Amino acid sequence: MSQLVNTVQSQAWNGAEGRHWSEHHDRWNAINEGFDPPLLKACAINPDDRVLDIGCGTGHTTRLAARAAHRGSALGLDLSAPMLATARRLAAAQGLHHTAFEQGDAQVHPLPTAGFDTALSRFGTMFFQDPVHAFANIARALRPGGRLAFVCMADPQRTEWVRVFDAVRAALALPPQDDTAPQGPGMFSLRDPALIHRTLAAAGFTAVRTEAVDATGHFGHDAADAADHLLGSGPGRHLAAQLDPLGPLDGGDATGRARAAFTAALARHEHPDGIRLRTAAWLVTATRG
Repeated sequence: MSQLVNTVQSQAWNGAEGRHWSEHHDRWNAINEGFDPPLLKACAINPDDRVLDIGCGTGHTTRLAARAAHRGSALGLDLSAPMLATARRLAAAQGLHHTAFEQGDAQVHPLPTAGFDTALSRFGTMFFQDPVHAFANIARALRPGGRLAFVCMADPQRTEWVRVFDAVRAALALPPQDDTAPQGPGMFSLRDPALIHRTLAAAGFTAVRTEAVDATGHFGHDAADAADHLLGSGPGRHLAAQLDPLGPLDGGDATGRARAAFTAALARHEHPDGIRLRTAAWLVTATRG
């Protein structure tokens, strides 16, 4: 990996969280793929474009970009070695030989100056330790007039799976999540559109626009299946650890209580084709000045 400043996020995404996303990439894409059409439309990728995918994870959006830029190229950048291994394997299996992946911190990674026509991200820009510095690095990597488009989480109370977590915390007599606390790197760090505008302007972008977009994702075949998946995620593990602060859950009473609470909360969202929950986000577009 190149130089690194976001060490906390690197540890998370090269540890349990990165492994969970890598091993369950199909499930995470089923949750988030509803944002792909508006994101790709906003990117307006041309066949000859050079595309940068920021926080590419297991490379789903990188592969979509590569198909659109079929005479150009697509580079996926991410901190997570486990997720990038999956991304490379899937791109090779699909014959996308003009696609590449690099492990690096977008805040400081030595991207080629003016080396890209378009930069995109699906939920990969909320984890920067220094957002202005990171977006300035991305701006330098875009040609003048190059396009930035990304999706980030909006107000958490507009998102149904957040309310599922709230219901679980209440059922387990845990204190509510404090969504009013100052945000560092994390899912909701860019929830304020005014902050997005200030950050991108300071980083050298112009014509910044935020648009509210919602999408409904498939979280599991039924409530029990979705509960197991969420318990394996970072937020699920964090919540469960509060019931068992002395060590990891091992299938004992705390595990059973957490799983039962998730299953009960998710049962209210069962549909004939499984558990579907709405996520609220911002679709952000900007131009490199």
